[in-house]
Amino acid sequence: MVGQRRFGLFDILNAVILFAVACSTILPLVYITAVSLSDTASVTQGKVFLFPKGLNWDAYKQVLTDVKIPRAYLNTVMYTALGTFINVLMTCLAAYPLAQRGFIGRKYWMFLIVLTMFLNPGIIPNYLIVKDLGMLDSVWALVIPNAIWTFQLIILKSFFEGTSSSIREAAKVDGASEYRILFSLMIPLSKPALASIALFYFIGHWNSYFIPMIYLNTDSLYPLQVVLREMLVFSEDTGSRLVEAAALAPQAKKNATIVLAMIPVLMIYPFAQKYFAKGVMLGSEKG
Repeated sequence: MVGQRRFGLFDILNAVILFAVACSTILPLVYITAVSLSDTASVTQGKVFLFPKGLNWDAYKQVLTDVKIPRAYLNTVMYTALGTFINVLMTCLAAYPLAQRGFIGRKYWMFLIVLTMFLNPGIIPNYLIVKDLGMLDSVWALVIPNAIWTFQLIILKSFFEGTSSSIREAAKVDGASEYRILFSLMIPLSKPALASIALFYFIGHWNSYFIPMIYLNTDSLYPLQVVLREMLVFSEDTGSRLVEAAALAPQAKKNATIVLAMIPVLMIYPFAQKYFAKGVMLGSEKG
């Protein structure tokens, strides 16, 4: 019949591959959730797979009542919120002038910026710079050295270049300054691109553990990912301090912490997904 779409071999293979990818992504999440909600006997005997055995909320109770984990959770929220705000602000301030064709040395600055994607000074020089600036063991060591990510800058710059130049020219005729044009015109028009780069920044800060592990020395300043790493890597030491093995399986508390760490990302991404896809496509038109 006319109007009916026929499914070919490509469509079938594509569906099978996507289904396999979806399963490989979802199954680990389902497994750790099931373990975190199962009783100790089922977990230690390896009986848990996709569904909880003997529903038990003790792992979540211990995670939420432990002083170290909620404090690390709040630290992560603060670092992520502050870091994402600074990232988006600095990226806008850098991308806007680089998108203007009349900007002096535009190609030269872009060359130097793109060069940082391929040439990295390494951990030790970065550590020495942060130390000399007096930012060690503070939140600024986590957000200032990574204030702008090159790839996100390129996306936003390409988006600014794709906007109509007549809007900027009309604003300049009306006497608006460059800062007024940026904050009153360009940024409101760039919500899809800003949402996409903000999502990248958010996930990057939320999942960051290596940078805090290097620059932070005080346990009370550790974010959730560092605490979670200690629980996963140093299982014996952390288990003896944080988990009473006789009452609760260490795997249950670890997985409960992982589930709680994933909740903010799982809550935010569905609302930002439409802006994420649109912003990346629009930003890549001239990239």
